[in-house]
Amino acid sequence: MKNSTNKFLVIAVILLLIVNIALVAFMVIGKDKKPQSGRDGSKPAFEKMVNELGMNETQKKEFDSLREAHFATIRPLFDSMRTTRQALYSLIKEDTLNDSLVSAYSNNITEKQSRADKLTINHFRTVRKMFSGDMLNKYDEMVQKMLQRGKKDSSDKKDKK
Repeated sequence: MKNSTNKFLVIAVILLLIVNIALVAFMVIGKDKKPQSGRDGSKPAFEKMVNELGMNETQKKEFDSLREAHFATIRPLFDSMRTTRQALYSLIKEDTLNDSLVSAYSNNITEKQSRADKLTINHFRTVRKMFSGDMLNKYDEMVQKMLQRGKKDSSDKKDKK
C-alpha cells in the first residue's frame, strides 16, 4: 500500500517537474518572438493585406506610405482622446459632480472621435483609389471584415433573454 502511494507521488512529482521545465522553456523561447498584432508598430496586418490583395511593389510602397501618414495624423488624436477620457473619469473622486464639466469632456471626446472617423474613412477611400477590378472588390470586403472584427451584435443578447 505504502509502496504504490510512493510510486504515485514520484510519478506526479516527475510529471510536474517536466511541465514546469516545458513552461519555463516556452516562456524563454517565446520572449523573443514578435507580437502577432499590428497595433504595436509591427506589420502583420499590412503584410496580410498586401498578400491577400496581390499588390505589386508600387502599390505596396504607396499603401505603406499612406498608412504611415494616416497613423502619424491619427495617433495624436487618439492620445488626446485618451487624455480627455482620463480627465473625465478622474471626476469620480470628486465629492460633487460638475455636470457641465462632464458634458464638456464628453463633447470633446465625441468631437475628436468624429474627427478620427472622418480621417479614417478618407484614408480608406484614398487607399481604395489604388485598386481596380477584382482587387477593388477584395479591398472592399477586407475593410468590411476589419470593421466587423471583434464586434458582436447587441441585438443577439436581447433575443436570448
